[in-house]
Amino acid sequence: MSRLVEFSTDDGGTVVVEVASAAGSLVTRGGDHAGEHSGVFARAQQTFERALAHVRPAVQGVIDELLSLENRPDEVSVEFGIDLHAEAGAFIASASTASNFKVRLTWNKPSPPT
Repeated sequence: MSRLVEFSTDDGGTVVVEVASAAGSLVTRGGDHAGEHSGVFARAQQTFERALAHVRPAVQGVIDELLSLENRPDEVSVEFGIDLHAEAGAFIASASTASNFKVRLTWNKPSPPT
């Protein structure tokens, strides 16, 4: 079963996200809403931006390492999933015990002769 969780934003707005049910307590805002994903509408314990800030060091680390290559690529693309949870915030999603990043490096010009 999933729940709808409302994250407040730093600018005073809100973002509603469907999240998987997890053990732990949520601050509910009105109980069960029939027909709305069969879930409880709850308020997250932190802002949307603060939840996403949890993944920033990992993302920045991957980008920094790829851009520090001796033969620096012209383009870097990193793809990954983010799980959002009302209590834990955000973290890099994985279907197993290892996190996965899909990385694409592109060189548009030929390497200089050696």
